[in-house]
Amino acid sequence: MGMLKEFKEFAMKGNLVDMAVAFVMGAAFTKVTTSFIQGMVMPLVGQLTGGVNFDDKKFVLTQAVAEVKDASGAVLTPAVAEVSVAWGSFITATIEFIVVAFVMFMVIKSINKMKKAEPAPPPAGPTNEEKLLMEIRDALKK
Repeated sequence: MGMLKEFKEFAMKGNLVDMAVAFVMGAAFTKVTTSFIQGMVMPLVGQLTGGVNFDDKKFVLTQAVAEVKDASGAVLTPAVAEVSVAWGSFITATIEFIVVAFVMFMVIKSINKMKKAEPAPPPAGPTNEEKLLMEIRDALKK
């Protein structure tokens, strides 16, 4: 029973609950960001680059080949899937990452501004050893 109790205490700590909320918010934010980039930013970037659609941009390494059958339905040539490097999708994902990173930077920056500066702790008093040494010093001065 001790382990179950420890797990319950661990799961109910504020930091863990806050982190779970952050993951849910992050997933929702990712959907919003993806929609923003795909629907608003990339069409503008496409217009600025002469109507380029980055989702279609790729380096084809191997062309796709359709399956060829004879009249009886026997396969003469099997189908070959296209092999390509989708560099346009990578560009889109990179732009999305930059937007998310900038937004997170701004959020953290504003949170840090809102935090009140904690006053510096008062200096610690002398330790017992230092008090004893001061007493010895004062006794020797007399």
